[in-house]
Amino acid sequence: MIDFKKIKGFLLDLDGVLYVIDKPIEGAQNSLKKLKDRFLVRFITNTTTKPRKVVYQKLVQMGFDVEEEEIFSALEATKQFLKEKDAGAFLILTDVALEDMKDIKKQPVDYVVIGDARDNFTYENMNKAFRYLIEGAELIAAAKNKYFRDKDGKLSLDCGAFIVGLEFATGKKAKLIGKPNREFFLMAVRSMGLKPEEVAVVGDDIESDVKGGMDAGLKGILVKTGKYTPEDLKKGIKPDLIVEDINHLVNIIENQT
Repeated sequence: MIDFKKIKGFLLDLDGVLYVIDKPIEGAQNSLKKLKDRFLVRFITNTTTKPRKVVYQKLVQMGFDVEEEEIFSALEATKQFLKEKDAGAFLILTDVALEDMKDIKKQPVDYVVIGDARDNFTYENMNKAFRYLIEGAELIAAAKNKYFRDKDGKLSLDCGAFIVGLEFATGKKAKLIGKPNREFFLMAVRSMGLKPEEVAVVGDDIESDVKGGMDAGLKGILVKTGKYTPEDLKKGIKPDLIVEDINHLVNIIENQT
C-alpha cells in the first residue's frame, strides 16, 4: 500500500486511465478534478499518432480539466530532441504526426525516427529506414510499446515490433525517447518541482507505465482498464498498488487521508 500522505503529485497515463480509445471512463472527469484539487498532476502519453495539441483538444472535448502544458507526449519530446540537436531526420509516423514535425530538417539524415505509423509502416518506408541506418544514421524510438487497445476492443500491434526489426537488421540499438525511458518520467516530475519519491505514476501498461515509473523512483499504480490483462500480473513486476480504475484510486486516497 502507498502512504498517500507522502505523495504530492501524480503522473497519469491517458488512454486506458482517463479514457479507452474515444470513450471516457465513467466518473473519470470528476475523479481527475478531485485529484487536481489536492495534488499536482501531469499527463504522460506515448501516443505518437497525433501531436500534443490534438491530444489536448480531445481531452477538453471529453470534459477533462487539463492544460496543454501539463501534457508530456513522446512525440513532443522527440521533436524537442531533434530541434536541440539541429538534426535532420527520416520520419516514419502517421500523416497527422508528420504535419506536426514539418519544421524538422529532412537532410542530412542524422536520425531515423519511428513512432506508431499505422498504414505508413510500408516496405518502402522500412527499407528506406534500413538503408539510412546502415549508411550511418542513428535510430530513435519515439515510443516502443508492444500493443494497444484498438477501436474493435481487441489488442493491436504497436510500433515496438517494427523498431526491434530494424535493430535486428542493422545491429543498432534504438534510443528511446518516451516511456519507459527514465528521463521522460523525470522531466514530468521536474516540471512540478517535486522529487521522484513524492510522485506516483498511474497507468494501464505494467511495463511502460508502472515499471518505467518505478525504475525512475516513483510509486507505481496499475489500473485494470485499457490494455490491462490478467496476464500482466505474471510478468514478474509488482506494482505498489493495483486498482480497478481511477475512481477506485481516488476513493482509496480519500479514505486514507
